[in-house]
Amino acid sequence: MASKENTTSPDDATIKSHIEQLVKTQLPTSAIYNFLLSDVRITATTRGTVKARLVLTRNHINSGGGIHGAVSAAVVDWAGGMAIATWDLRAKTGVSVDIHVRYLASAREGDEVEIEGTAEKVGGSLAFTTVTISKVVDGVVGDVVASGTHTKYVKQRV
Repeated sequence: MASKENTTSPDDATIKSHIEQLVKTQLPTSAIYNFLLSDVRITATTRGTVKARLVLTRNHINSGGGIHGAVSAAVVDWAGGMAIATWDLRAKTGVSVDIHVRYLASAREGDEVEIEGTAEKVGGSLAFTTVTISKVVDGVVGDVVASGTHTKYVKQRV
């Protein structure tokens, strides 16, 4: 369960605006995120949670025609960072300490996926996140394609 001690957290509209601004300004500065996530759409945010949707293109697909495992891992990395950014509107979301991805199903080119990142805990040094990538069918979230956990070192220099 997410720890939400801060009672002065920003409202959901402010959080969403912050995340959309990070996507706009930070994706172009990361070659891999820009390549894989340039069409990602933020659909909802709350403190500790970000939801986004992405239509898979040829850039996301492996030689067998399904979503590439490296794409799923990159999405877990990115969405974990965005979930941390929702916590307190930070721009810097730390560096990866540990990342695990479980591959449960597949998605193909043209499929839409929903990405949900949750910051389970954001502390002074570490943040712990979970991410789920699910297939969207007829606008409704369906089977989980991959899920992951991501730990980041978040201590910021003063």
